[in-house]
Amino acid sequence: MTPEQHGTEAPGEQEAAPSSIVVCPDGPLIVRGDFEILTPSGGAVPRDRKTVALCRCGASAIKPYCDGTHKLIRFRTELPAG
Repeated sequence: MTPEQHGTEAPGEQEAAPSSIVVCPDGPLIVRGDFEILTPSGGAVPRDRKTVALCRCGASAIKPYCDGTHKLIRFRTELPAG
C-alpha cells in the first residue's frame, strides 16, 4: 500500500489539484488549480488565490489580472473556427 492510499503522505507531498482554464465569452480566462504565472523574464507573478481571472482585452489596470474593464470597452471575442 502506498502512503497516499494509506493516508500517511508527508505534509506538502499531497497530489496537486487538477488545473483548468475556462474561456469566458467577451471576457477573461478563468484559471483554477495549482499553477504558476510567470513574467516574460521568468519571475513569478504574485497571487494569493487558487482561482484567478486573466485579462484578455489588454485594458486592465491590474494586468495580468482582469479588473472588469472589458465590459466598459465592450471587448468582443469571436468563437474559434471549428
